[in-house]
Amino acid sequence: MNEDTRSRHPEQPPAGDPRPAVWGDPAPLGLAGFALTTLLLSIINTNLLKESAAIIPVLGLAAFYGGLAQFAAGLMEFRRGNTFGATAFVSFAAFWLSYWWIAPRLALVGDSHNALGLFLLGWAIFTAYMTVAALRVSLAVLVVLALLTLTFLLLAIGAFQTGAEPHVMTQVGGWFGIATGLAAWYASAATVINETHARTVLPVGPRRPHRRATKGPPEMARLGGSGATSAAPRSGRRGPAAAGRGPIPRPRSRTRSRPPTAPQPALNRRSRCPRARARSRRSSAEIRPGQSSS
Repeated sequence: MNEDTRSRHPEQPPAGDPRPAVWGDPAPLGLAGFALTTLLLSIINTNLLKESAAIIPVLGLAAFYGGLAQFAAGLMEFRRGNTFGATAFVSFAAFWLSYWWIAPRLALVGDSHNALGLFLLGWAIFTAYMTVAALRVSLAVLVVLALLTLTFLLLAIGAFQTGAEPHVMTQVGGWFGIATGLAAWYASAATVINETHARTVLPVGPRRPHRRATKGPPEMARLGGSGATSAAPRSGRRGPAAAGRGPIPRPRSRTRSRPPTAPQPALNRRSRCPRARARSRRSSAEIRPGQSSS
């Protein structure tokens, strides 16, 4: 009967874990999925592999490794606050998923080389402006996206000029695709190896932008103040009421402003006047005989 039946406050949050949540870098996963899928498809585009069923492994990689795995890496980049990585990985994951859906149906329809060329040209434009953004990411990612832009462009031209055999521009685009896959593999391997060894084993050439230094003291930088505002107290002005008045004069020294004692100014004033000095001599002469008689 003495048990406390009062329930705890339902809105009281539980005690949080003081250790911050650590998120791994998803970039190596996304780069690896993109690299292997691109490499295998590019070998087919170069016409080095002429098997009729060679597209089947590419479709499997496009659905799961280049598609779903890269899509998951992009979502993790969103959670980490990396806009560039999230946009790149989710977009190229969508490309591979769309390729997985489109490629088997191309044989079932009629002539669609112009539509396929427009599809590849659109991805070339997207990759081109992502390459501009990669100028401030790393040299390895910049090389990957620059080669991928040329690959999409050459494949688009080859799709517009299609024929019985793969066009020569498609084959050249396949060789650029092989270089793109190898560069993406290097970027993925460098990120994993450098992180596990806690030092730079394979350089990637980071090109992060330097933040612009904020003028003024730190407290003004936190509040958004500028350098001109923080420099105002140094010029002698005190607050906005002193605008246009000029600098305030310096205060007098403390020795001049110290008030003298009460008897001291009266003696000083009498000592300065000749009549006062004469009166003080007569009064002292009258007092001295009386003091001696007593």
